Amino acid sequence: MRCDRIELADDERMKIVQPGFARRSTPKVKNGKVQRKNRWVQSPNYYLKNRKAILIERRKPGRGYRHIVTREDIEKFIELIPNWAELSRGLNAIVLVPGSTPRYGYHVPGVLHICAWEEDLWQDWPRKFAQDNVSLLERLRVPTQELSDGQVRCFFSEENAKAFQLLDVFLHELGHHRDRMTTKHGERTARGEEFAERFALEYEAMIFPRYVKVFRPRFARLPS
Repeated sequence: MRCDRIELADDERMKIVQPGFARRSTPKVKNGKVQRKNRWVQSPNYYLKNRKAILIERRKPGRGYRHIVTREDIEKFIELIPNWAELSRGLNAIVLVPGSTPRYGYHVPGVLHICAWEEDLWQDWPRKFAQDNVSLLERLRVPTQELSDGQVRCFFSEENAKAFQLLDVFLHELGHHRDRMTTKHGERTARGEEFAERFALEYEAMIFPRYVKVFRPRFARLPS
């Protein structure tokens, strides 16, 4: 499938409320309670109709954030994904959106979103979230440190933050898209987070050696 790239000015978009979306995020806790996320999204016309070509859009990252993943990175990465033509069926756009701590990405029907990263690359994660991602953190050689408040500080560099966004966040959101497209009517993500996480883990294992060859990050090397 062909990919086009666009960058829209803020006044060329409209806001709509989506009925719900799946997201890749760390659970934000305040005063012992998990906080709700804002479900407003910027919406050009690829939310409203199917397209023959996938658009790759970059929006401004927002104050305090920066885009580590570029549109060129997305184009290179999807070339590494086995069976991309089938997995991307029904996908209209891949959008680099403003940062929204602690959300890393989200999916609405036909559109994958990758959120901008905080300008401070280091991330403090709840221990459970860090434990769930320990294999990838080790593979990406991200140093970690347990903090006194029970969280785990992840000392991301720009290169392994980019790898995390592509190998984990992007694939997780693609898993939600695949879930929706393989349900009876292709209208909802029936199998939820568990399916998306299994999908991401399966494809990350397949893609990682090729990712290292293509992106040539300093954090890892292929076995001799």
